[in-house]
Amino acid sequence: MKKVAIVGCGGSGKSYLARELGRILGAPVTHLDAAFYDDEWNELPAERFADLQRELVAQPRWVIDGNYNSTLHIRLEACDTVVLMDVSTVAALYGMFSRQIRHGAGHKGNGVHNRIHWGVIKYVATYRRKMRPRVMAKISEFASGRAEVVLLSSRRQTGRWLRKVADERR
Repeated sequence: MKKVAIVGCGGSGKSYLARELGRILGAPVTHLDAAFYDDEWNELPAERFADLQRELVAQPRWVIDGNYNSTLHIRLEACDTVVLMDVSTVAALYGMFSRQIRHGAGHKGNGVHNRIHWGVIKYVATYRRKMRPRVMAKISEFASGRAEVVLLSSRRQTGRWLRKVADERR
């Protein structure tokens, strides 16, 4: 496990998993929200964002968290492991709001980028129905049969999986 793409709904625990996995694997971690948005929440132009990801995945080791469906294929074609944080809608909404309470709004570093508005709430609330099938199709098209696919459906399962990965590294 040297190149890991982490995807899933906002509030699912992608950034936490990326930080922990990067520490365990000794791999650099990139949170795509930090790459896509500047401090004023301006978006990186689409082609520059895609080029940046191509540069990142060309490295020998990495952990990258974030969805960004339009560029997901770049990460999926390059990864040896894809982790889908497949938590329930309630768990994702809880994660999103509890992160906001713990960290406040704005860019906090370490993958914490909080900006809750109606569009974000709607995206999280409809992710399993609307976006998850699209993500699963891309995983099937670009990663299945070539990369290990890990589905984690709860924070508890995520913790167990991280402990297993850490134990295997020892």
